Amino acid sequence: MKRDFLDLSSITADDLNRLLALAIRLKGENKAGFEHPLLRGKTLAMLFQKPSLRTRMTFETGMAQLGGHAIYIAPQDIGIGERESVKDVARNLSRWVDLIMIRTFAHETCVELAREASVPVINGLTDMLHPCQLLADLMTLREHRGPDLRKLRVAFVGDGFNMAQSWIEAAALAGFELRIACPAGYEPQKSFVERMRREKLGILTKDPVEAVKDADAVYTDTWTSMGQEKESAKRRRDFKGFQVNRELLKHARRDALVMHCLPAHRGEEITDEVIDGAQSVVLDEAENRLHAQKAVMVWLVKPEILSVMAPA
Repeated sequence: MKRDFLDLSSITADDLNRLLALAIRLKGENKAGFEHPLLRGKTLAMLFQKPSLRTRMTFETGMAQLGGHAIYIAPQDIGIGERESVKDVARNLSRWVDLIMIRTFAHETCVELAREASVPVINGLTDMLHPCQLLADLMTLREHRGPDLRKLRVAFVGDGFNMAQSWIEAAALAGFELRIACPAGYEPQKSFVERMRREKLGILTKDPVEAVKDADAVYTDTWTSMGQEKESAKRRRDFKGFQVNRELLKHARRDALVMHCLPAHRGEEITDEVIDGAQSVVLDEAENRLHAQKAVMVWLVKPEILSVMAPA
């Protein structure tokens, strides 16, 4: 039975620990000059409806490092859901490739693609969730704060969009405390808010100071995501006071990590001083996208390698 990687809610805590352990091992051995031709002869199709620097570069480079091949498919190449139905794209690609990654708007497009494909599908980002980024973020936290994530308090300041919702899934899986601060009207979807309260994962507040108080990591994302550009002026007004800057960081722990999934709108959700400061680990997060996604691809195609390389 094939696996997909569409969200964090569909994997177990043991899966997560093994994926992170494998990613860290692949990264270390890659830097030491070891090769990992674990996916030699395999092909990844990369479907893009949203542009990306990190997603394209890390998946394409990752497949090369694993001995495989990646094919970039631009939005105009297929017109998925318009020129060709999601079902037809899924069934055709399944005859040619071993993995499919999609970066799209509607989460349902990703879900339908996985349902119709006979090969594993990876969610490279949707308007609901961004699990690949969260895997890299959790990897970064482990590198800087140790393997027991349950000890941590993570603050998310900004829009309750796909990144905030992915942090809710991550907190439920990894067991750390999560505090989310967003303006009224920009909260996560109701089901995520209810899960946060039901499972007592942390707090949802309109006060950034309350969210970051004694936090071990402070995370933010752009206030205006792709597809929301017409709302940018209104969002800048509504998010006034939610900027991650030096004053806000004073309320976190002195050694709190500063995190951002990128791209950043410098001077809006975060200042240059903070994103380029000594506490920032944003480039570590970006680097870890490469190795975290390699671990995911290995897990999906050759799950037996996961148990050999990353024992629980």
